[in-house]
Amino acid sequence: MSILMPRVAARLFGVPLMVDQAKLAAILAGIGGRVVEGGLTLPGITPVDHVAFQGGRPSQQMGIVGEPLAAAVERMEANGWPVLQRVGSVAVIPVEGTLVQKGKWIGQDSGETSYEGIRAQVARARTDDSIRGVVLEVDSFGGEVPGAFETAQAIADLSAVKPTLAILTDFAFSAGYLMASAARQIVMPEGGGAGSIGVIALHVDRSGELEKKGMAVTLITAGAHKADGNPFQPLGDGVRAEWQASVDAAYERFIAAVGDRRGARMDRAAARATEARTYEGVNAVRAGLVDGIIDPQVAFAEFVNRVS
Repeated sequence: MSILMPRVAARLFGVPLMVDQAKLAAILAGIGGRVVEGGLTLPGITPVDHVAFQGGRPSQQMGIVGEPLAAAVERMEANGWPVLQRVGSVAVIPVEGTLVQKGKWIGQDSGETSYEGIRAQVARARTDDSIRGVVLEVDSFGGEVPGAFETAQAIADLSAVKPTLAILTDFAFSAGYLMASAARQIVMPEGGGAGSIGVIALHVDRSGELEKKGMAVTLITAGAHKADGNPFQPLGDGVRAEWQASVDAAYERFIAAVGDRRGARMDRAAARATEARTYEGVNAVRAGLVDGIIDPQVAFAEFVNRVS
């Protein structure tokens, strides 16, 4: 069994992720065979078939067209390209697909949205006096931990000075929900979902597979921990404990972020009590994850009218 796409594997294995398990199973089903020879699956987990904003985005239905892309926000502004999509005095920031730390684009690209792009738009919305409110259009099963908390904090800072509304056009799970929780209010349609407040990490142990093939990998290292977590040996108890501590630390940050921003609607204890469950429709409202059930387009129009 060979690692065929080491760059992708490095972002998938051995690092904490804030992604719903059904989406992780779908990722492995879709590209697992291209990352690791023979493919990978998550036993007992049914992959989800999800296309972000499959039913359309509320802002597009209100007349917004196109998604500006550029390498630098400054260049876009200098050339008259709007960084933000707008409906009147409301800025629209999409949070869709898999969320990743880096990506030199403002918006979604190849099924991914970068935290860098989200923060760039949030920063612009905060400093632009013509923007009186911001809508986060969210349809994401989550993504990477690096960059997630910083981006959620940027959204929270924006929410402290301007009205914000997270509209879950379909789903906001894991890191996707972390982004939404930083808005002043969260709404979604009856068939939407929210939650998965948890953290996960993967390790692939290839030692048994290699042994069956009569192969052995010799690791020559300098530094006692240089090869920690490598896929050619079983995961040692000490390394597993370190990884668990890292996952636990990210989980505690997740719990604190949601509990502190949702307040009485979902405090830290309530966020922890979900045990990373996902909730649909009115159950998400009852759990405190969402503030109301409403058609996304109606919610968008009401928000525009309210802040204009």
